[in-house]
Amino acid sequence: MAVPEWIEGQAQVRHVHRRPARPGVVAPIPEWVSPSVRETLAGQGVAALWEHQRRAAEALFEGRHVALSTSTGSGKSLAYLLPIIAATAEGRVGTDAGRHRWARPERAHTALYLAPTKALAHDQARRAAALGGPAWRISTLDGDSEPAERRFAREFATFVLTNPDMLHRSVLPSHERWQGLLRSLRFVVIDEAHRYRGMFGAHVANVLRRLRRICRHYGTDPVFVSASGTIADPARQLATLTGVDDVLAVDTDTSTRPALDFVVWQGDGDPHREAAGMLTRLVDSGAQALAFTTSRVQAELVAEQTRRHSIAPDEIASYRAGYLATDRRELEAGLSSGRLRGVACTNALELGVDIAGMDAVLTVGFPGSLAALWQQAGRAGRDGRDALAVLLAKPDPLDSWLCDHPEALFDTAVETTVLHPELPAVLGAHLAAAAQELPVAAGDEEFFGPTMTGLLEQLGARRVLRRRGGCWYWTATTRAVDRIDLRSITGSGVEIIESATGRVIGQVDTSAADRTVHTGAVYLHQGEQWLVDEYDLDGGVALCRKVRAEWFTQPSSQVSVRVLGTDRRRELAGGSLCAGSVEITAQVTGYLRRDTVTGTVWDSTPLELPARSFRTRALWWTLPDAAGLAERELAGGLHAAEHAAIALLPRFTACDAGDVGGLSITHHADTGGPTVFVHDGLPGGSGFADHAYQLAESWLAATADLLAACRCEQGCPRCVVSPRCGSGNQPLDRRHALSVLRTLLAGHPMPATVPA
Repeated sequence: MAVPEWIEGQAQVRHVHRRPARPGVVAPIPEWVSPSVRETLAGQGVAALWEHQRRAAEALFEGRHVALSTSTGSGKSLAYLLPIIAATAEGRVGTDAGRHRWARPERAHTALYLAPTKALAHDQARRAAALGGPAWRISTLDGDSEPAERRFAREFATFVLTNPDMLHRSVLPSHERWQGLLRSLRFVVIDEAHRYRGMFGAHVANVLRRLRRICRHYGTDPVFVSASGTIADPARQLATLTGVDDVLAVDTDTSTRPALDFVVWQGDGDPHREAAGMLTRLVDSGAQALAFTTSRVQAELVAEQTRRHSIAPDEIASYRAGYLATDRRELEAGLSSGRLRGVACTNALELGVDIAGMDAVLTVGFPGSLAALWQQAGRAGRDGRDALAVLLAKPDPLDSWLCDHPEALFDTAVETTVLHPELPAVLGAHLAAAAQELPVAAGDEEFFGPTMTGLLEQLGARRVLRRRGGCWYWTATTRAVDRIDLRSITGSGVEIIESATGRVIGQVDTSAADRTVHTGAVYLHQGEQWLVDEYDLDGGVALCRKVRAEWFTQPSSQVSVRVLGTDRRRELAGGSLCAGSVEITAQVTGYLRRDTVTGTVWDSTPLELPARSFRTRALWWTLPDAAGLAERELAGGLHAAEHAAIALLPRFTACDAGDVGGLSITHHADTGGPTVFVHDGLPGGSGFADHAYQLAESWLAATADLLAACRCEQGCPRCVVSPRCGSGNQPLDRRHALSVLRTLLAGHPMPATVPA
């Protein structure tokens, strides 16, 4: 649909990007696809493939590793399912050209599918079954699988759909029981591969290396295929994720694509309320639309507001994480049939539900990466009809900057995925797990890289492993994998328990527990407020009760940083830029109660919690002097520059806001001057700080541009005020932050004036 009249020409419209329609390029179905599959495809209206589908399918059939990176709705699943069906359901494979080693399979060829969520694995199993027929032995495997289902997956299934957590915790530690599957393993599918970045990506990368090592033990060498939305250098990403070489990138999308009008909208009010208003008007005009919101609560609220004002309230629904499979199927059926015409959702709808062909997609706030933005916008578009996408900017620094620089959305390459499997804290833990699975020998550097030997020595010195002969062994009676949480670096976390019933309602990572579930905290879970009555540090539990609070809590903290080592440094025009290892010490000292509506501080309460230290990676910039500013002016300028820079970082390196932290100090003993630190938020580092060091000049120049464009006095939510600030956003000074950055980057292209 074209831009509606009630949007076009409004003052809130900052930019309209018009993407033309594109015809598709078709290719014949490969000759090796069986008549029965061809018949099924014909029944689904598929008489030919897109060219990228055929290219990927042919390469996989012949044993090539493939990184498939094309837009939403371009048929990635079919591209890898065709060779998987041929091998695992029909026993037909390509020549392989000597690329892989295969043991004589004890049963038919097998394939493994990995998804970041169990919901997506179940949905893909349903789609695969519809294509491969009832004789194809398909099984899902997750934490909810019954013993009989696990046995079927282990002993009979030829296509097992699971998630990295189950592979890590269940399959690999018990590989002797799973050797029937592993001896025959020909394909491994890594779906939604762009999700594997940072700490989670590093963990999964090492799980996949453990899988390759065990497969080699059983005499097989599987073909890997990754599927993702558009990402930068997908072949490199799959190679880094798995450790394999010779990856073929299939990243030219040849599917047909309708025209799209993409509106950037910057209003003055609550963007969620504006999204509800837009969704109402779209539904009432007969359009079908999705509204991506920023949280589960907002998804429910936007849906409720839309229902309240729409003439068709029964045609509006919400969707968020935690829904049952039956709810997802009902939602998908409702959208497919047209019974539902408006859905407010979280980014959970990016996974697990087969929905495309919407007339319009609304996105509240930049979702953290261009890949995620275009994945959401890709839900819009039907053959022969123009589509509409709207980004409703939030009042925060990143969205404000993007409104001023729409070219960063539409004329810029998708971000590079940040992935470092060799992080010592991660690799060391997985080496211990690998040693329990099979003794680790020198030749295993093929899988774990050149740092393996040094880490094994360290694990031996700590008596985690023992060396006998040329191999390293796990000697404890416990399971090494139980010490590894793929989605964390600090263990299994703190359980949040309802006091009255003992029911576990959630879990929070240990590193965040002091800030989020301290005594007196209001914890939000699936739209409900829970007041924490007791936080048991030693027991790892937070006891709470459900409340209807008119306030929210904000923790106060003290943070210090110590430089442990500097391994990179370069001089800037007005200071120095460094990267290295640091020790962060943080202590939550109390919390504020703030009014839910106005944000006004009600009161403050002190807390007695221990200081916690961890070592991580950081970058920092240092000025030689105070740049002509008084002590408090300098403090406010450094603090504001820190906030603004961290807020903009997700546009330059694919991180979330919570992946990094910062600290600004007017005189730091280790650096000798005024310094701003930006550090990875997890022990051991996650690669984001090191990546930011590489592109610091452009990132900091953009930060200065943001500060210059804002018209507030000392600071506002659109430039420097952060809801995560542990010091209550004090002191902050936008103008002096701009002075700091101008001093640092003198000579680099910079904004000329500060608006009055």
